[in-house]
Amino acid sequence: MDGPSAFGAGMTGGAFDPIAFIKKPQVILRLVSWFFAIIIFGCISSQAWLYGICLYGGDANACSYGLGIAVIAFLICMAFIAIDALYEHSPIFSSVQNRKYAVIADMGTSALWTFLYFVSFCYLTNKWTTFDRSIYDRIPKTGGLPGQSGVQAAIAFTFFSIGTFGGLTFLAVQRYRSGAADAFSTSGGQSEYQQDPTQGGFQPTQQPSPYSSYPGEGQAQDPYQQQQPPFQAPADNSQQEYTPPTY
Repeated sequence: MDGPSAFGAGMTGGAFDPIAFIKKPQVILRLVSWFFAIIIFGCISSQAWLYGICLYGGDANACSYGLGIAVIAFLICMAFIAIDALYEHSPIFSSVQNRKYAVIADMGTSALWTFLYFVSFCYLTNKWTTFDRSIYDRIPKTGGLPGQSGVQAAIAFTFFSIGTFGGLTFLAVQRYRSGAADAFSTSGGQSEYQQDPTQGGFQPTQQPSPYSSYPGEGQAQDPYQQQQPPFQAPADNSQQEYTPPTY
């Protein structure tokens, strides 16, 4: 039977504790990443466009890419928060194989979005620094460039998201390593002793052998001694009479 702690899972079917759930490091990072994705989506969709022109270098693909990465990251965070909530309390994850797949999916998705957010940060920063700001000459100055704060905020929170998803990747790798070690120790390296609370210690798990043991120390066994065949009474030599041979 697989160990209940393999791949970071507790006893399936226990009561759900929302306070303990929110305090988990991976849940905290998912909530922070979820919040960052909302900010990026709001900044790009509301302030990165000016008269139909994307303020990231006039490149509409830059706005679309940054917006798309944030929207998908929002959905990913929601999905994995739900998986984390069910991870220790749903029969779906009672199998160590299903828990392993969930951890691998978390690890791969987090690593991929760390990379995609890094690309988005470099892409948006490059387009913003090379943008032809002559377009602002046709706009009345009202104390600042229109959309500038939102565009810069999207870049900043894209950078912060690299750290949060990188942290999620690290935690997923740690869970996978510890889970693989637990699964190995409970399946391939099972101990010969088990804890018996009634006896106050560990008792051997090996069952007595149905075969006779080897002779003890000091008990020599005659190699020429023949065992009597089964279901046959031993011969009584005292009652046998001597019969002389006939020549």
